[in-house]
Amino acid sequence: MGTDLLVYLGGLALLDTLSPTIIGVTLFLILTDNKNLTSRLFSYLFTVVILYFSLGIVMMLGLNYIIETFSNIFQNKIFSWIIFIIGMILFVASFFIPTNKKSNIPKPKTHSIFSIVFIGITTFLIEAGTALPYFAAIGLLTTNDIPFYQWLPIIATYNIIMILPAILIFLGYKLFGKWINSTLVNLRNKISNSSNSALSWIMCIVGLILIFNTIDYL
Repeated sequence: MGTDLLVYLGGLALLDTLSPTIIGVTLFLILTDNKNLTSRLFSYLFTVVILYFSLGIVMMLGLNYIIETFSNIFQNKIFSWIIFIIGMILFVASFFIPTNKKSNIPKPKTHSIFSIVFIGITTFLIEAGTALPYFAAIGLLTTNDIPFYQWLPIIATYNIIMILPAILIFLGYKLFGKWINSTLVNLRNKISNSSNSALSWIMCIVGLILIFNTIDYL
């Protein structure tokens, strides 16, 4: 596994840290429930990570099975062309994402752990459909024929990186408390009103990463 691939995967993981839903829910929990914050937040993050990690494993096994089953028809060069075309589509489509000021961030209805886990599942369902950096990372791992013992820890690390901003926000709040309350409120408002803008940037960058990573294999 080359250094270039690790750089691309690291870049995609950093893009996934911009998830407006994960950060938005984290800020909501911090600003509304100090008493049970730690248990609720980490229950939420654990639910999201487990679901994303499971999805990554299923996708890797599924794509590998398809490539092995149709190895005579579906060669890696053809798959590289498909990834390249997807990258071009994402890059072009990123310029046509409409502005939407409506907040899509889910909020728990109660303070129970069950409600928090449900919000974690909801986050996964909302984000999984547009988890473009994650899908791109899975595609790159598949096209580069990474063995199981290498891609499994990569996917695990990817998911840990994805929730790092939420953990850093939580630690910042624990260290500085009410001193940064107004900053967190402003951040939550901006995230709530700019989810489509973030999606546009993510689509553009993911498209470029897919193009540059596959262009040598065409």
